[in-house]
Amino acid sequence: MSECIVIIPTYNEKENIENIIRAVMGQKASFDILIIDDGSPDGTAGIVKALQKEFTDRLFLIERPGKQGLGTAYICGFKWAIAHKYDYIFEMDADFSHNPDDLPRLYAACKEEGADVAVGSRYSNGVNVVNWPLGRVLMSYYASVYVRLVTGMRVADTTAGFKCYRREVLETIQLDKIHFKGYAFQIEMKFTAYKCGFKIVEVPIIFINRVLGVSKMNSSIFGEALFGVLKLKWGSFFKKYPQRCK
Repeated sequence: MSECIVIIPTYNEKENIENIIRAVMGQKASFDILIIDDGSPDGTAGIVKALQKEFTDRLFLIERPGKQGLGTAYICGFKWAIAHKYDYIFEMDADFSHNPDDLPRLYAACKEEGADVAVGSRYSNGVNVVNWPLGRVLMSYYASVYVRLVTGMRVADTTAGFKCYRREVLETIQLDKIHFKGYAFQIEMKFTAYKCGFKIVEVPIIFINRVLGVSKMNSSIFGEALFGVLKLKWGSFFKKYPQRCK
């Protein structure tokens, strides 16, 4: 068993799932994979089950009935990873917008460089996004600016979904009190880690928009992120956050 687990939520990712699994498994560093599939009608889970015969004891699958949201998928995966004593727990998309070759860099930031949370950042070194329409790039970039202004976090890419956590972070955060399900989930996790006193470090990456499959982003998900951050900040005035062990 590796000390690292990569959690990949899926819904209708049959075009990508085998290739992303093989790309992660092909890294020089050892990464196990946990797929959280929300009842994909395209047979994504079946492809994973077939690959489990090849990647015995390294590839795991949790099947859930129907689409339940990105946030709940990751919370489910976090709890599973904690129960199985993984030391470094990663979030990654299935569609190659996050390059598996960047996994060792996130790992090194936590394992060797003292980060508690390593964020694969599109905006820490300019704007590094490929194949997005200009409008979406601007919307994403200025959303992160807005989140920084409201929350006070010194994180350039507040909505990033490519991350590595040390297990202590997820054990300290009260996962059942994380409320958001869409992209606001990514903000809430970073903000909670920040309020708990953990060190968040950004690792510059190049984000490449998916080539195969269909994006899950829509205006309601983005709206949750914009308005949810105000709720997060307001609620933080009345909430006592558990603090990291010194």
